[in-house]
Amino acid sequence: MKINRPSSGCIGAEILEMDVVSVTETQVNTIKQLVYDHKLVVFRNQNINEDQYLEFARKIGTPQIYPQDNYHHPDYPEIFVSSNVPKDGKKFGVRGTGRYWHTDCAFLAEPLPLTMLYPQVIPSSIRETYYIDMQQVYKKLPSNLRSHVEGKYLKHEAKWRYKVQEWDIDKAIIDIMNDFENKFPPVKHPAIITHPETHEKILYMNQGFTTGIVGLSYENSQELLQELFSFIERDDNIHTHVWKDGDILLWENRTLNHKASLLPEGDKSVSYRIGIYDGLPFYVSSEGVKKQLKMPTR
Repeated sequence: MKINRPSSGCIGAEILEMDVVSVTETQVNTIKQLVYDHKLVVFRNQNINEDQYLEFARKIGTPQIYPQDNYHHPDYPEIFVSSNVPKDGKKFGVRGTGRYWHTDCAFLAEPLPLTMLYPQVIPSSIRETYYIDMQQVYKKLPSNLRSHVEGKYLKHEAKWRYKVQEWDIDKAIIDIMNDFENKFPPVKHPAIITHPETHEKILYMNQGFTTGIVGLSYENSQELLQELFSFIERDDNIHTHVWKDGDILLWENRTLNHKASLLPEGDKSVSYRIGIYDGLPFYVSSEGVKKQLKMPTR
């Protein structure tokens, strides 16, 4: 296994000369530490089938079964399919997913720690996914904006990203939205979370799912959120991954916001995503960090 680490202040380690099918326990531990340290890891030159992909994910942690089954691979419910290409003449997965800044499953009480993505058909035009390191954003956050999020909780909602399905025909929009909100009610998470492994502080918010600052009026909340998003999404904060055939990406959802590139009409794209629980809490409180740091001295 050959590792290329990013330069200081950048994200993204690269692993070469490794077949993920035969990865060892020692290598898995190294991979997970690379993800925690560098937020994103790309495995180059892979050629594996669905069984092998799922087995690799299981070595990293526990694969998620996404709570909406219309995203599932018909034979592998752990594989979330983003596709605009039919399979055997039938709709396959969901098209046009994730083309807005978000972290996967921020709208759940227990969000998703790790995401693995393995394209099956890479577009011929734009072959990019974009990332923002929210640990670095927190460090750069101006004091006037930081004062509005320190000690605050943010509200996260899924309903505004719901994709209308065949069974929604003849339903009123408000009924569709209410039904979905009953399945996925709003949740709140600290605006500043602490990573359970690195103990770094991270600004945990994103344009896709974060809809309010708890305790503020709607007007003040929306005004501050837009100021924060404008700062977060500046060009100098964005890392671009350009996909190559055989790439598999594994990244950290605690730390990275991400967004898929737009796709011109007619260009084909198919990707297999597996969400992975790594056995750690998604975040810990500041008090929790202090206790963990004190434990070795006892």
